Amino acid sequence: MKQLASKDNPLYKQLKKLAASGGERRKQQLSLLEGVHLCEAYLAWQGMPVHAVFCQRRLNDDKPGHAPLRALHAQIDPQCLIELENGLIDSLESVPAGQGVVFFVPTPDPALPSSIEENTLILDRVQDPGNVGSILRTAAAAGIQRVFLLQGCAAAWSPKVLRSSQGAHFSLLIHEDLAWAALDSRLRVPVAVTTLEAAQSLYAQALPMPCAWVFGHEGQGVDAQIQAQAAHRYWIPQEAAAESLNVAAAAAVCLFEQRRQRLCAA
Repeated sequence: MKQLASKDNPLYKQLKKLAASGGERRKQQLSLLEGVHLCEAYLAWQGMPVHAVFCQRRLNDDKPGHAPLRALHAQIDPQCLIELENGLIDSLESVPAGQGVVFFVPTPDPALPSSIEENTLILDRVQDPGNVGSILRTAAAAGIQRVFLLQGCAAAWSPKVLRSSQGAHFSLLIHEDLAWAALDSRLRVPVAVTTLEAAQSLYAQALPMPCAWVFGHEGQGVDAQIQAQAAHRYWIPQEAAAESLNVAAAAAVCLFEQRRQRLCAA
C-alpha cells in the first residue's frame, strides 16, 4: 500500500494528470471510476483496478455513512492500493461532493466480431453523455450484451457516461468510434429503427428477435442512410402533450417491449 501526503509526489502528479485529461487516459488506455457504487460494480464484474485511490481522512472517520467506503477498502489488493492525505483526492474527483474513492482501470477494447448474429444495440451520434450512459444501463438490464457506438457519439468511457450507466459498462461488450460501413457488412440480423416516416406502431406486431436496434442523434434521429437500410421502422404511440420522447426513453421503451414479448413467448 502507498500513502501519499504531498502534491509534489511523482505518483500523485501522474494520477492528477490522468484525472484531468481524457486524452491522457486514452493514451494510457485507462478509465476513471468515481464513487463507491461504481467501484464496487467494477470489483464484482472485472476484478482489481490498476490503482485504487482512497481518502485516508474518510477511512479513519468512524461515521456510519463511511462504512461502505471502509468495506470497499477492505477488499482491495494492497499492491494497487493508494491512500491520499491532506485532501489530495479532491483534485482527482470531478464531482464536488465526492465519496472519497477513485479507481483507475484498463479501458476494454474488444475485438470487432466478424459476424453479428445476436440481439444488439447501435448508437448513431448520440452526443449527450447522460443519454449514452442511460441507454447502456437500459441495454444491460434488457439483456443486451454487445453495444456499438458510431462515430460522433459521446465517449463511452468518459466519467459522465460511466456515472450515468451505474456500472452497466462492466457487463457489456462496448465498441466505439465506428463507421456504419464497418458494421453493415457484419450484420446478420435485421436492422430496426425508430422514426415517424413510413413506420408501424411498436405495439402492433411481433418484434424481430434478434435484431440490431439503432437509436440516433438527439435532434436529427437515425441517419437517413441507416434508415433506408432498416428492415423494421417503428414509431412509439404517445399523447400529443410532448413532441417526442428523449432518445434514452425511446430506447428503454423499445428494448423492454421486445423483452416483454420474448418473455411472454417463452
